[in-house]
Amino acid sequence: MGRAFEVRKASMAKTAAAKTKVYSRFGREIYMAAKNGGADPDGNLVLRRLIDKAKKSQVPSHVIDKAIDKASGAGGEDFAPARYEGFGPGGCMVIVDCLTDNNTRTFSDVRQCFGKNGAKLGGPGAVAHMFDHLAVFAFKGEEEAALEALMNADVDVSDIESEDGVVTVFAPTTEFYKARTALTEAFPDIEFEVEDISYVPKTSTALAGEDAEMMERFLAALDDIDDVQEVYHNAELPG
Repeated sequence: MGRAFEVRKASMAKTAAAKTKVYSRFGREIYMAAKNGGADPDGNLVLRRLIDKAKKSQVPSHVIDKAIDKASGAGGEDFAPARYEGFGPGGCMVIVDCLTDNNTRTFSDVRQCFGKNGAKLGGPGAVAHMFDHLAVFAFKGEEEAALEALMNADVDVSDIESEDGVVTVFAPTTEFYKARTALTEAFPDIEFEVEDISYVPKTSTALAGEDAEMMERFLAALDDIDDVQEVYHNAELPG
């Protein structure tokens, strides 16, 4: 398929404020996953994946446990998912996924980010069709050996790429744990740089100059919104 995918490894939070934001976002996602699918990670694969992801991002166990305990009790907060789609600087495509307890506030905050940073908010489905929802794994290794391990485990692989010694595997979201198990069993010392379920763009838009600078400001502004959980885009930024 030849689809390019930028592998980005999240850097560790350097300030207390940044850490608090990361903890809050993971706590909110874990709370909703446990509330909707049950507090037992063995029976709730979404919750298990989020816990693994949170631990990899160095979220303390007490933050994870508190979110699960909160979801197990009566009442609690009522968050709902909200998605916003549109076009960023230079015509790139953007998806913004949120969890919110106030749709009016969240919509206003996101719309303001778009309006102030050379972006245009679109309607539902405006760009989502240009992204594939996939399980993504990236790790150092050999493409041929990784593909063989996945095929032997009967994993449905959508695509596999290798660049600078880093193999990136794309699979249907339903194959996440099957693919992860196959890779960890075949390569016991494997260290994933990326192991996530993500929206992968079918095409990319290269940005430079003012468009690239504005895109960086746009992403930073979205990151400042507490309700924003994930931002997906197809922009290729310099460096």
